Amino acid sequence: MTINTDEMTPNQSARRDRVIEAALELASEGGYDAVQMRDVALSAQVALGTIYRYFSSKDHLLAAAQLGLWQKQAVRLKARPAAGTSSVERVLSVLERSMRGALDNPQRTQALVTASSSPDPAVRECQAELMDIMDEVLGAAMADIEPSRRAEIAITLRQVWFAWLLGWVNGWNDAATVSRQLEIATRLLLA
Repeated sequence: MTINTDEMTPNQSARRDRVIEAALELASEGGYDAVQMRDVALSAQVALGTIYRYFSSKDHLLAAAQLGLWQKQAVRLKARPAAGTSSVERVLSVLERSMRGALDNPQRTQALVTASSSPDPAVRECQAELMDIMDEVLGAAMADIEPSRRAEIAITLRQVWFAWLLGWVNGWNDAATVSRQLEIATRLLLA
């Protein structure tokens, strides 16, 4: 059973944040397989049971870490909106800025994408929040498009993005292919 983050004390929140940071560091060093709960506990200087108080599984921990990264990305994109005079240019700017972190840290990306595809119910909760954030970020870049069409395009782009990322982390394609295919999909959807 995980606890509600809104009901955590400052100390609990700090411990949870240390656990997430430790998991991200381990993922950066060695990908999904490098994130072992005992190692996370040791690195975060918490008891193993403390991790399971906040996260039901390794996949839940990594999905929560990914959600946190996207929450920060959304704040940055609101503070500094995508550049461009057209929806295509703005969406491509969002995608490029968002892919930068994935490209800069492929091991971590592999771990986060692998975990986010888990059927774990706790992961599904993170996925739902993550999808909302991604749709909002993509939608904001298309503010000049009718709202229902904008929502449909954002959902489609998000799904295409995830599919190509999944292919990249599984070795079916490379990062350049992901970026190229995202640009193609964006241009097709916004033509």
